[in-house]
Amino acid sequence: MRPSSARNTQPTPAERMRSILIAAHSMTVVSDGLEPIEVHRLDGTGAMGHIHLHEPSGTGPAHPAAPVPVRLEFTDIAPTPVRDRLRARVTMTGLLAARYDADATDSICMEFGQAVLDDAAGRTYVTLSALHEATPDPVTTHEADMLTHLVDSHAELVPLLLRLVRPRPDKSMLRALPVALDRYGITLRLEYRRTQRDVRLPFATPMTEMDQAGPRIHALLAAARRASHPSRLSA
Repeated sequence: MRPSSARNTQPTPAERMRSILIAAHSMTVVSDGLEPIEVHRLDGTGAMGHIHLHEPSGTGPAHPAAPVPVRLEFTDIAPTPVRDRLRARVTMTGLLAARYDADATDSICMEFGQAVLDDAAGRTYVTLSALHEATPDPVTTHEADMLTHLVDSHAELVPLLLRLVRPRPDKSMLRALPVALDRYGITLRLEYRRTQRDVRLPFATPMTEMDQAGPRIHALLAAARRASHPSRLSA
C-alpha cells in the first residue's frame, strides 16, 4: 500500500486512475482467451465514455448464465521526452454479458471486478465507489498540451522552477523536464547519469477550474524568483 498524501498535495489513487481513464486514447482488451485487442476509438471520450462500469448484479437479466471474463489495460505515458516515459498502468477486470466485439460502437457494459493502479508509488487497488466518487481533474485533458508547450516554447522556465526544489540539485544533474501536471501541482523529473528522481512542486491550493492553471503556475514562478533573492534581514 502507498502512503496517503499529506495536505492533498497530490492526487489520490482513485483520482489518478480516473484521470488516466478520462485521458485514455486507447486500451488493450483481453477477453475469452482471445489474443489482446488494441482499441483506438477512445479519442474525445476516454475510457469513462466508452465503458459503463456497474456493481456485480449477482442474478437477473443483467447477469448471464455464462458471463465472459474481460481484462482492460491502460498505460499512462508522459507527454514530454523524459526517460522511462511510462508513468502508470491501470488494469481493470470484470465480466461481460457477451464476448467482446472489437467492431461494436456502443458503450461496453462491464460488471466491475477489480481495478489496479501500478505506478512509482506502488500498487493500489481502487474500489468502484472510490472511482466514481473521485472528482475529475480539470487539467486531465489539457495536461499533454500544457507540458509540451512549456518544454517547446518556455524551456527557460524549468530552470527557474528548480529553485524551489529542496535539496537543490547539484551539478551532476544532466537535465530537468516537467513530467506531470494536475490540479495539485507540477512534477519535475531530474535526470542524472545513472539515476533520476521526481520532485513535486505543489500549488498553494488545488485547482477547481481549468482557468486557474495560469495563475497557479505563475504563483510558483513568482515564488521561484523570490527564492533567488532571499531577504538579508536577520530573523
